Amino acid sequence: MSTPQPVRIGVVGAGLMGKELAGVVGRWATLTDSPVVPELTAVCDVVEAARDWFRRVPTVRTLTDDYRVLLERDDVDVLYLAVPHHLHQRLYLDAVEAGKDFLGEKPFGIDPQAAGAIAHRVGSSDVFVRCSSEMPFFPGAQRAIRMIASGALGRLVDAQFCFLHSSDLDVAKPANWKRQTATCGQIGVMGDLGMHVLHVPLRLGWQPMTVFAQLQDLVPVRPDGRGGMTACDTIDNAMLACRAVDDTGEFPLALATKRIAPGEMNTWSLRVMGMSGGVEFSTRNPQVLRVMAVVDGEQVWQEVQVGSQSSAPTVTGAIFEFGFADALLQMWASYLSERAGALGDGFGCVTPQEALASHLVFDAALRSSAEERAVAVPSSHGPLRRHGPDDVLGVIGR
Repeated sequence: MSTPQPVRIGVVGAGLMGKELAGVVGRWATLTDSPVVPELTAVCDVVEAARDWFRRVPTVRTLTDDYRVLLERDDVDVLYLAVPHHLHQRLYLDAVEAGKDFLGEKPFGIDPQAAGAIAHRVGSSDVFVRCSSEMPFFPGAQRAIRMIASGALGRLVDAQFCFLHSSDLDVAKPANWKRQTATCGQIGVMGDLGMHVLHVPLRLGWQPMTVFAQLQDLVPVRPDGRGGMTACDTIDNAMLACRAVDDTGEFPLALATKRIAPGEMNTWSLRVMGMSGGVEFSTRNPQVLRVMAVVDGEQVWQEVQVGSQSSAPTVTGAIFEFGFADALLQMWASYLSERAGALGDGFGCVTPQEALASHLVFDAALRSSAEERAVAVPSSHGPLRRHGPDDVLGVIGR
């Protein structure tokens, strides 16, 4: 293997995920054959306290409240753009214009128009751009994806992908930008969690053709953090019943994203069943992959202990356990390896076109809720309709 090449990373948005990146870079040596060695060199955030946290990272040389400083710096090769949804379009387009490669947070824009503008600009440029989605990098998920892609399940009967939070179960929790349509978008929880549940289906080629949506705004008012109350006009939970197709035929595809899921903490799961077998995985029991096979006419379930190894090999013992920080490391290893042209047959991060495809599903879900019927998911090459707030929010929670 050739000498790993240095990659200098700048962060715009020094919140939770920006801090997690500092941890990822610090653990990079656990990867056994990475083609790159990342270094965190610059951080931008409008909140001084958020920037100051990064003073503990010795490689960070630039701390600023103006993201344009990072666009102009020669010691920033790659950007991690982790800002609220309403800021995506301007920031992502400015990064493309500056010629900066970047990993952007989902959902890649506040609506389909923004996602389409970003995807178009990226497609006509030379920058390398991907979207964040770390949950499919759990080892059990990786094994399940390979099994599904191999065709071993036979004709598909149905598939289900879920991401269930309990983060908003406490009604006294103060509102933040994810609870406001102006900053999070009308798609609400689908923008926050939806890319996680669509990453694998889209990568497998399962573009939903129709969707019937049940959307919930369960807590319309929350504390504002200043002693008062404020409206929360975003969608808390979304259940999407889709119709998808693969080489074996059509099948139902269920997608669930919830901020209020009693009994859960932060659970991502998949279940795909076919005529010849099935597979289940959940981060709630991350060391176990459940596999069903039809043997001599009997349906036989097995539990496979998956261990620690995911897409990119690490020095971690194969019998040890895998967690969220490991998934983030794997996602970044995937992004930077693909950027270096060394991903091979590894699992790749979400492309801008896949991010746009997810928006079209979410937009169709809004129309489905407003019209109380199943609706077609438009092609990413067709016209995009913009909705007013009364189209959807008026029917949520009825």
